[in-house]
Amino acid sequence: MSLPQAKIPLGPDDYLAWELEQSGRHEYIDGEVFAMGGASDGHGTVALNLAALLHGALRGTPCRPFVADMKVHVEAVNSFFYPDLVVTCDPRDRRPEANYAKRYPALIIEILSPSTEAYDRGRKFAAYRQLESLQEYVLVSLDERRIEVFRRDASGFWVLHPLAFDAVLELHSINFRCPAAEVFAGLEAGEV
Repeated sequence: MSLPQAKIPLGPDDYLAWELEQSGRHEYIDGEVFAMGGASDGHGTVALNLAALLHGALRGTPCRPFVADMKVHVEAVNSFFYPDLVVTCDPRDRRPEANYAKRYPALIIEILSPSTEAYDRGRKFAAYRQLESLQEYVLVSLDERRIEVFRRDASGFWVLHPLAFDAVLELHSINFRCPAAEVFAGLEAGEV
């Protein structure tokens, strides 16, 4: 996450209208707008791998994956975020008013970078936990070649399921399985 733009009092509707006119992406957090930085080569490779895996697996189901440019609206904290990947299976997210921002994701994936890791683990995850539809939050570490799946249990508690490089990634929210190594396919040694 980068530094906030000049403080302009924007409501959510104003932000959405303004954001449609921008060439870059900006997150909106309770009235403040933050410019989003670019991604590394490794980040892009992993995002594309995940998108391809999810797209193929979800074809023919009510679930749809989106990469990078789809906002998630967390009304409880008056914010709009751009996750690296988001999957929604809720028919309300197919309505015309959800064309630019989803409100009912089942799965959100963030690919960690040194500049965003603390934010993705902290404030952003705290906001995402306010989404009643969210069942899993996945953090992908490029430098450690590791995946952490946070899954909401039947009691509403979030439980961490860490995976090693040679494990199988299971996403219960969308009935998906693949070797974790496939997520990192094409990454060169040391690439982040």
